[in-house]
Amino acid sequence: MSTENNAPVVNNFIRSIIDEDLATGRRSSVVTRFPPEPNGFAHIGHAKAICINFGLAEDYNGQCNLRMDDTNPEKESDEFVEAFKQDISWLGFKWNGEVRYASDYFDRLYGYAVELIQAGKAYVDDLSAEEMRQYRGNLTEPGKNSPYRDRTPEENLDLFTRMRAGEFADGSKTLRLKIDMASGNINLRDPAIYRIRRVHHHRTGDKWCIYPMYDYTHCISDAIEGITHSLCSLEFEDHRPLYDWVLDNISIGHHPQQIEFSRLELLYALTSKRKLQALVNDGAVTGWDDPRMPTIAGMRRRGYSPAGIKLFAQRIGVSKSENIIDMAILEGAVRETLENDSPRVMAVVNPLKVTLSNYDAAVTASRSAPFHPHHPEFGERDVPIAREIWIERDDFAEVPPPKWQRLTAGGEVRLRYSYVIKCDEVVKDANGEIVELKCSIDHDTLGKNPEGRKVKGVIHWVSAEHAIQADVRWYERLFTEQRPDAVRGEDGEYVDFRQFLSQESLKLVPAFVEASVLQAAPESRFQFERLGYFVTDRYEHRKGDKAVFNRTVGLKDSWK
Repeated sequence: MSTENNAPVVNNFIRSIIDEDLATGRRSSVVTRFPPEPNGFAHIGHAKAICINFGLAEDYNGQCNLRMDDTNPEKESDEFVEAFKQDISWLGFKWNGEVRYASDYFDRLYGYAVELIQAGKAYVDDLSAEEMRQYRGNLTEPGKNSPYRDRTPEENLDLFTRMRAGEFADGSKTLRLKIDMASGNINLRDPAIYRIRRVHHHRTGDKWCIYPMYDYTHCISDAIEGITHSLCSLEFEDHRPLYDWVLDNISIGHHPQQIEFSRLELLYALTSKRKLQALVNDGAVTGWDDPRMPTIAGMRRRGYSPAGIKLFAQRIGVSKSENIIDMAILEGAVRETLENDSPRVMAVVNPLKVTLSNYDAAVTASRSAPFHPHHPEFGERDVPIAREIWIERDDFAEVPPPKWQRLTAGGEVRLRYSYVIKCDEVVKDANGEIVELKCSIDHDTLGKNPEGRKVKGVIHWVSAEHAIQADVRWYERLFTEQRPDAVRGEDGEYVDFRQFLSQESLKLVPAFVEASVLQAAPESRFQFERLGYFVTDRYEHRKGDKAVFNRTVGLKDSWK
């Protein structure tokens, strides 16, 4: 798939199929599609599918359609449609033409159902959902025919017409394909393709009271749109015979090829829209775009870059084997792309006051520093110094551990982009807590090493007079378990995944940051030196007024 890193194309089994199709003339072009159900926000699993479908279309100079699978109106909404559109555009992909909808084809789908009825290949069934399950059989026992299976085409067509007209109660009748109740593939045991459901549809309103099922809708929609390679996740492999059966038994002139790849399972996260919806409904997160959520909107708000998500999708590959990926792989890809693109600034998130006792405004000088050591085009900013500065509390140890290279009582350290300072006095409050350090500046060390001694440690800092106070949201992983929805209790039943929500997933940290960041626009990414990567919040950061940052990822993988 395409990447923004100019990396070599990695071959996979889907590319091999496409290459052979083009070489043999079986296909003359590549047309893919991404067909989400708009009943939630796109998550990292969707991101993988987006990168595969749109990426392959780009690489083969083809087209990729965006089609909303809106056949389940109870759970769908325009909000979710817009979210998918925004996420795909943010990732940098463009779909072919206008957004398409399965509901665009409701009339044609109905027409093909009539065609199947007239050919004796579909029938109206009066069995309830529970009775259908009983008749279906199981993996070791064949199903048995419904007592309504032998209705005549004329009777079935009359009943189906009346279903559409709203004569029957919800759930009282279904339209089923007449295939083989003894098939070893349960999906071919007379699957239902229409059900009665009086629900307002977000696009068609109340025009329909019958709605087509996914397996029937999807293959016909693909064929109508001229899709060449219908790429889907591996759980649909057993549905492929049904996909082909439907297209082989209606008068449609195009037959796409369904190809399955393994779905993504990301450790310490969930990729079920139903379970993510539960987190939203329960208030465990602030919404679908909470930066702890594995949704594309959440990852965007956290500061992940499109390039990082694409690099991750490239690295995990495309195969039919199990695709269980550690969160560290995603974080590593994001970190790698941010390292080159993020300006550096200094921030202090756990401040300890330092008073520079020999500070002299007439003598003590400030310096400018580059925003990035390898990108002079990023420019520079002033790093002012004042009598009082903030350092990280963790950068001082009254009793230092072995190999300590930061500040200690009587010891020296260099301030990043500034002087070497020496700690002369430690000030404590009545409880014995350190509240201030009094230090002295070696004024001969600005931009050069001290004479006659070595000072190895370098710490970051900000001027108390010049720095701004910012709200920092320090995010960690949302769950404490690698697979939170796959833990079984002593009774053998699955434990509620919400029991494994981490209490450490969000900390609100008041921080001091270089003043230059206040002029940054929302969604500006920075590296806070020695701390990690941060982004100005998409909604709450106000340029020139209020600085709000979200922690994206640390400088290195420190998760244990």
